[in-house]
Amino acid sequence: MGIVRAVCISEQKGTAKKNVGSARLIENWGLENDAHAGKWHRQVSLLSFEEVEKFRARGAKVEDGAFGENLLVEGYDLKTLPVGTVFRCGEVVLELTQIGKKCHSECEIYKMVGDCIMPREGVFAVVLRGGTVQTGDTLEVVAPNGYTAAVLTASDKGSRGEREDISGPAAAACLKGFGYAVKSVGVLADDEDAIYKELVRLVDEEKVDAVFTTGGTGLSARDHTPEATLRAATRQVPGIAEAIRWNSLQITPRAMLSRAVSVMRNRSLIINLPGSPKAVRECLDYVLPALSHGMGILTGREGECGSR
Repeated sequence: MGIVRAVCISEQKGTAKKNVGSARLIENWGLENDAHAGKWHRQVSLLSFEEVEKFRARGAKVEDGAFGENLLVEGYDLKTLPVGTVFRCGEVVLELTQIGKKCHSECEIYKMVGDCIMPREGVFAVVLRGGTVQTGDTLEVVAPNGYTAAVLTASDKGSRGEREDISGPAAAACLKGFGYAVKSVGVLADDEDAIYKELVRLVDEEKVDAVFTTGGTGLSARDHTPEATLRAATRQVPGIAEAIRWNSLQITPRAMLSRAVSVMRNRSLIINLPGSPKAVRECLDYVLPALSHGMGILTGREGECGSR
């Protein structure tokens, strides 16, 4: 595990960042109030603390953030990690998108000491899930658990492009944060036949270990996700949906209105989730830690447990 040694931001590009100790990371944006935040692939920059210490040992007096890093991290040789690596820091989830970058000789640190280690030692990431990071927090690399997943959102407006799907990406971010390889994130209209056919395709053709749906589980005449899911089922697993509902009831009494179901299709799980990104995160944070053993049993990678 790594330790966050500094959290740095700058209000203007091309200037050294300053250690602010704590900052909020915004999903698909970056650090709040940081000049490099935005909807692009280098939302957050990370640099190994050990590499900065080597630079300082050469006699250079540089402050935290001098190389333009947002997060100074001890414990990892970051440049050796592959693109696609997922980091988890509390509730925050980051995905590594780039290793190193082109050197810009006009940056402040280059002008000051004639060298900058960020181009060869730094890495960049996007924010899959936001939250607060502060100095001293643990940053861990999430090891793949070997399970694959797909996310499917049921939304008439989303399928027509009239509304951005936020719940699907929120579910995908949570799943990646727990080690799942997310193979697809899709949106379909609230049509029972279309949802059913896509669930069957994802399991039978794409061979994913689990499908997580968002939306379409309420009392509206257009809410058909549970019916489509039951049509796709070969066996039911009601305890998962019941547990999700119970946990949600601790947050809002409206959870009793959910018709969500959880089932098996052959050796894959299909689990219905609510339609709001907040509820999606709450449900997955609750169910995913306990789900790993069940996934192992279902896929044949773990044996049955029992006691005498």
